[in-house]
Amino acid sequence: MVILFSGVLGLNRSFGAEVDRATLASLLLAPLDRSAIYFGKFLAHLSFMLLNAAIILPFTLIIFNINLLQPWILIGVLLGTVGYVAVGTLFAALAANSRARESLLPILLLPVMVPIFMAGVALTAAVLDGHSLGDFQRWLWVMVVYDLLFITVAYLVFDLIWEEA
Repeated sequence: MVILFSGVLGLNRSFGAEVDRATLASLLLAPLDRSAIYFGKFLAHLSFMLLNAAIILPFTLIIFNINLLQPWILIGVLLGTVGYVAVGTLFAALAANSRARESLLPILLLPVMVPIFMAGVALTAAVLDGHSLGDFQRWLWVMVVYDLLFITVAYLVFDLIWEEA
């Protein structure tokens, strides 16, 4: 949950800084494909979120006495973070020009994130219960397909988001 809420705060500031400083028009006038802006923001947020997870996960070992530093859980955290950032960056761009972007982004983002949350929870529970790869492999595939789907959709529609800007 800490990773989720810190991600929403970071995503709110993603395009908000450009809108607040009136530098968004300059960014959009740059001689590059607008999807490059998406992937730049995506990589910046992904590195922030992975650093955040790297700091938080060891504390779960200390506080809850649960070792989440297992290979399959770390792969699930990576896949979940990629999906979260892919959708979050796209929706942050959608909400950037809204006056209520701080409240609009979580309203848009959290319902769409339900499949990745469910897959992450089921994967973590299966690994902590000691199940074999065959028992939680479908949750890994759900996360991979979700990530690929939303990265592709974001690449295809990101130009349309800023067409009116």
